Amino acid sequence: MERVKAVIFDMDGLMIDTERLYFDVERLIARNFGKEVKDETLWKMMGRKPLEAITVFAEDLGLDISPRELLSIRDDLFVKKLINEVEAMPGLFDILNSIRGKLKMAIATGSPNKFLKIVLDKLKIEDYFDVFVTSDEVEKGKPDPEVYNTAAKRLGVMPAECIVLEDSSNGALAGVTAGCYTIAVPSVYTNKQDFSFVNYIARDLKDAAEKINELICRE
Repeated sequence: MERVKAVIFDMDGLMIDTERLYFDVERLIARNFGKEVKDETLWKMMGRKPLEAITVFAEDLGLDISPRELLSIRDDLFVKKLINEVEAMPGLFDILNSIRGKLKMAIATGSPNKFLKIVLDKLKIEDYFDVFVTSDEVEKGKPDPEVYNTAAKRLGVMPAECIVLEDSSNGALAGVTAGCYTIAVPSVYTNKQDFSFVNYIARDLKDAAEKINELICRE
């Protein structure tokens, strides 16, 4: 790869344990409609723009409700859980501190800006990052590479000079397609997904940090 100049973090499921919150909310909504949602549907939704994701949900469950109305229901439930239950993934502050001062950092998330702001405020991590890109600012969600291309451009670097950290197959595919060195950090919710195409599969954020520092030291 090119000389590493930046690391771009996904947010949900990678930095914070939100997949559990999303899954809880989406299973509750399904039950409220007398349905059960399969894990495969929840996996397909991961990393996508919110309206795209909830459209997948509605179609797979055969719900007779507009995606926008369904998204409003999900967001109301999710915000309450996010404010009360958001937690950093193990090793998050370790990896942030190990990179700080060495490389530029960005967050490129499929979540809307309102969710990002809650996370930054709750965890007090805004100062670590140079750039933020949310689903509100891109036309196409992951697995399209637009969010990572946008982040690289705002960081003032080439995608090939970036390392992307992702927990989902959709997100990892976006990173690879953008031309970034992509490290997958699968969670308990995504470890059955396909990551065969990434550059490195890390056991956890600590392992990812060690890999990043190894890549820096090679230069």
